[in-house]
Amino acid sequence: MARPYICLLALAAVLLLGIATISRSRGLRDKAHQSAPRIPSQFSQEERVAMKEALKGAIQIPTVSFSPKELNTTALAEFGEYIRKVFPTVFKTSFIRHEVVGEYSHLFTVHGSDPSLQPYMLLAHIDVVPAPDEGWDVPPFSGLERDGFIYGRGTIDNKNSLMGILQSLELLLIRNYIPRRSFFIALGHDEEVMGVNGAQKISALLQARGVQLAFIVDEGSFIFDGFIPGLKNPFAMVSVSEKGLINLMLQVNTTPGHSSAPPKETSIGILAAAVNRLEQTPMPNMFGDGPTKMALQELANEFSFPTNLFLSNMWLFRPLVSRLMERNFVTNALVRTTTALTMFNSGIKVNVIPAVAQAIVNFRIHPAQTVQEVLKLAKDIVADDRVQFHVLNAFDPSPISPSDDQALGYQLLRQTIQSVFPEINIVVPGTCVVSTDSKHYLNLTTGIYLFNPLYLQPQSFRTGNKRDKVPTEELDGGQDGGRVGGHAHSLPQIQQKKHIYRTNNSHRTATNRWQKNLNSNNGKKFVTLLGRMGEKRRVREGESERDGCSRKGN
Repeated sequence: MARPYICLLALAAVLLLGIATISRSRGLRDKAHQSAPRIPSQFSQEERVAMKEALKGAIQIPTVSFSPKELNTTALAEFGEYIRKVFPTVFKTSFIRHEVVGEYSHLFTVHGSDPSLQPYMLLAHIDVVPAPDEGWDVPPFSGLERDGFIYGRGTIDNKNSLMGILQSLELLLIRNYIPRRSFFIALGHDEEVMGVNGAQKISALLQARGVQLAFIVDEGSFIFDGFIPGLKNPFAMVSVSEKGLINLMLQVNTTPGHSSAPPKETSIGILAAAVNRLEQTPMPNMFGDGPTKMALQELANEFSFPTNLFLSNMWLFRPLVSRLMERNFVTNALVRTTTALTMFNSGIKVNVIPAVAQAIVNFRIHPAQTVQEVLKLAKDIVADDRVQFHVLNAFDPSPISPSDDQALGYQLLRQTIQSVFPEINIVVPGTCVVSTDSKHYLNLTTGIYLFNPLYLQPQSFRTGNKRDKVPTEELDGGQDGGRVGGHAHSLPQIQQKKHIYRTNNSHRTATNRWQKNLNSNNGKKFVTLLGRMGEKRRVREGESERDGCSRKGN
């Protein structure tokens, strides 16, 4: 089976196995590698084939979300039946409660043997963004296996995560797994269109039951390789905060006319000038407020002189570092609220001057700012009363989750990452620049951690909504959101490569290699996270083990 997928299974299983073992320990960082796995095991060849086929089948169900009110409900219902068929043990186990929420989302409550331990939650989502057939190397919902990859919408965003979590639980249950710590698995059906009928309703249900969680894990950041000049070694970033968002419609109304006698300014011209001002006037640089500064300080020793000096003495060199961060389009998104013009609509005929022009601007709000602050800044930048502002939807950035030595969720992720990816010396906190379902669960926990077990490189990265459409011609690139059609789970051919799995000859990648961790034990580590960006990913095939809690537990 594809390696990254197996790695994901391994991480999920480790998570399911190991959390309770360190639940009462102190100084998690120092106890990272003390325990050995209690239930060693491997995936059999039959299991590997079954996993791969299960993922293919999931990809073949077109669970597309077009808008909050337009979903492929037939496919969503089919997917619900599909997971029942593929994971029978999960659905028939007496200590697992399954509920359908909002008609198509799924909530699993896995009851542990020790009710005194606070539960945690793993998130994934069922839906995918639309995928027109044109531009794909293979049909987007074919689940086709070719040249060592499985192709299709959702292979990275986010059915790989969903299937990995359930597959891990299924295999652990078959091996008589009984967790000490209870946990939830929440599978939303409309994450791609804000999650109001899926994750939001699941959250409301759990809040009504008085549930409080130790932490939550969802998709998010990656292992970055080559993004920062001068940093030779890859590093992992676990997002401890998520940017906020505003979808803002700008509208200009004027008197319609004929192109033969045009006015001095038209609705299109006025609006074009307004959005140009927004593009040419970036929001303020907020470097120093939020996790990014901390991340760079932790990375300081990975650089050579003089960069290490600058990063170790931020009190003196902060302005310089701040300017340097602005020069790269990826790191720039970490230091400020970004502005992206995504839609522009006007005109009905080539010789008619339109009465109305509309544009939609997408702002991703830095954790140090709020929706209201960004709206005020936008109005001040446009500075034209003829331009109307209509907020379509908006939410503030999420609070920053703890990442110190006593932060259970963060330390579990850190330990798991370094066990599965032994070449990764540094794990740093960061900010997720895209939106996930986790924002709906802020009232249930103070610890929300976002991470995908993928290697991400500059040449495989595209700005914009990572779950959006990326030209499928760039199959070697690597972003789910984009060219989901190019996602791939690599096959056994690269089994010998234990650390970095790269796609083809193109040095770009996106790898999830989670598997080795299962063997490596650390029942205290976990990760059921996987990746949603990274088109093609090579997957290693191999063994995986669960950690040891009561039998296998998470």
